[in-house]
Amino acid sequence: MEGFLQIASFVALGAVVVVLILGILNMARGKSANRSQMFMRWRVILQFVAIVIMMAALYFASK
Repeated sequence: MEGFLQIASFVALGAVVVVLILGILNMARGKSANRSQMFMRWRVILQFVAIVIMMAALYFASK
């Protein structure tokens, strides 16, 4: 279980980084503000998921 949660943590962090970069590139190009907001919302959601996965990994590692 711990190995799965560690891999899931890295995948979740990678997803956050990808969405963050996409949002920054979209903003730098001066494209749609609505699209930038969408990327920001997805980043916040993915950060929440990443934190939940990491907390679960820490919980199961301590048992």
